[in-house]
Amino acid sequence: MGEGLREEPYNIGKFRCRIIYNNVPGMPIVLLHGFRFSSDVWLRINLLEFLEENKIPFVAIDVPYGMSSKCSPKTRDTFENIKVVREVVKGLFGSSKPLLVGASLGGYIALKYSIEYPVAGLVLIAPVNVFEKDLVERYGSLNTPVLIIWGEKDRVVSKDDMVKLSEILDAQLIIYENAGHAAYLDKPEDFKKNIIAFHKALKLE
Repeated sequence: MGEGLREEPYNIGKFRCRIIYNNVPGMPIVLLHGFRFSSDVWLRINLLEFLEENKIPFVAIDVPYGMSSKCSPKTRDTFENIKVVREVVKGLFGSSKPLLVGASLGGYIALKYSIEYPVAGLVLIAPVNVFEKDLVERYGSLNTPVLIIWGEKDRVVSKDDMVKLSEILDAQLIIYENAGHAAYLDKPEDFKKNIIAFHKALKLE
């Protein structure tokens, strides 16, 4: 990890979850991994050091839903997971509106979070469960810039669903060629460029 990065357990009620963060001034990025992963996946593609080098505040959270996350106890309960994310964001960044980056199940949690709490923007990598009735009914209240990233070899989430979601949310859709469901793993350099460009664009709004 980079010299300025901090890694520590964070207590939220009954949960004790690892966070990796860089608390410097600016618009924070909150990173939510997929179901089979932990925050180690962001380290694997050097995203955290990249954000640190660019002096961007962020937190990568090992969320309770993660099969491999360093968080206990585990739960798939949506409300509990959103509560953990909310408390970490408030504790580290106060009232700052974050850019949420969520992959797969993390994208679903990011969407649910953004309907309940203010965010600066959303980056969703092949989010799942996006046409859940409760979500669809509330998409009209979501007024934030959204970027959707999808890998053309994804066998979990369909292109049709991502196109439909991008139309509903008036979102930008980027398709990575020769990339699977975890598209950021297959195209890490493209992913980092897309993240930082989207973050910069939000700061200019």
